[in-house]
Amino acid sequence: MRIIRELWLPILLYLIFLSGYQIWKGCTLPVSETGKNKIIIIPTGSTFSSAAQLLEAEGLIKSKRYFYILAWWENATTRIQAGEYELSPTQTPVEILDYLVQGKTRQYIVTIPEGYNLFQINGLLENAKLTSGDSFLKVARNRKILKTLGIEADSAEGYIYPDTYQLTKGATELEMLRTFVNRFWEVWNSEGFSSRAEELGVKIHDIVILASIVEKEAMQSWERPLIACVFWNRLKKNMPLQADPTVHYGILVETRVRKRRLRWKDLRKATPYNTYVNKGLPKGPISNPGKESIRATLYPSKKDYFYFVSKNNGTHYFSRTLDEHNRAVDQYQRRRKYRPRKEIKPDLSQTSLPSSPTLNHQSFSY
Repeated sequence: MRIIRELWLPILLYLIFLSGYQIWKGCTLPVSETGKNKIIIIPTGSTFSSAAQLLEAEGLIKSKRYFYILAWWENATTRIQAGEYELSPTQTPVEILDYLVQGKTRQYIVTIPEGYNLFQINGLLENAKLTSGDSFLKVARNRKILKTLGIEADSAEGYIYPDTYQLTKGATELEMLRTFVNRFWEVWNSEGFSSRAEELGVKIHDIVILASIVEKEAMQSWERPLIACVFWNRLKKNMPLQADPTVHYGILVETRVRKRRLRWKDLRKATPYNTYVNKGLPKGPISNPGKESIRATLYPSKKDYFYFVSKNNGTHYFSRTLDEHNRAVDQYQRRRKYRPRKEIKPDLSQTSLPSSPTLNHQSFSY
């Protein structure tokens, strides 16, 4: 008994040390030195216990009990965030806990090119498995939501800034839309575009509409101010813009047909976007323009051009008069077996097209 009494303290200290060592290993050492990354989802409303159990089941931590002790020590048992995470068994429990507390969720890189419209952007997000169906389109057409984002229009078309974004699977359609639109206003304000629009006496929405057409027509960056000046000149003369992309967009809105070549009957089709049958600007933007197209619209070239035609080399020929334009058509479109244009009412006998299905673009992809 005396021996036992003499040894109990060293034994207790040893057991405490052993237990502490095990806890230390469980809290600081990774499961393994090699291993593939795993994707796990912490659902919204999950408890720390359920999250730890999931991590243990996936082989990302050695013990949920030790992981809880670590979180308790770090005062983090109530601070983990829901979301989709990409974790590795080579990470220490400390690193994994930091991911969960900081919300370092898996990032999806989505690039929205200049000139994409809402339908294409909806497709991008759906292909990235961030949305499903037309869920993003519905949010982007919710007028109550749009008003909170500073958009006085029927949709967010034109106000989604073309850029590369890091998105998370847990983000809602509203959160993604807010990210895109906030970026638009950030660029708009940083470039001082509002003051220039006020100087011109033109509403912001009208600038965005015209810039969206310039974006779809421009083949080269340096041509944007020239194309913008053509459209401004035609507006001042009360001439129809007669821009092919607006006709395509009107068809897209009505039929969801994403790619086709325009026909003569399409140019007569009455939609709010058809700038052949309607004078002035279309109902709304037809794409989401980048900074350079907006700038070109606000600062167009000071030329008296009213027409342009494709030279079939990625550039356009710009003309001041209808006769000059017709000669350019004959010169640059001869290889495409150009046939004299049919007269399209109204007033098209007096105002030749600045761009047309037979003179400029073969097809557009929307």
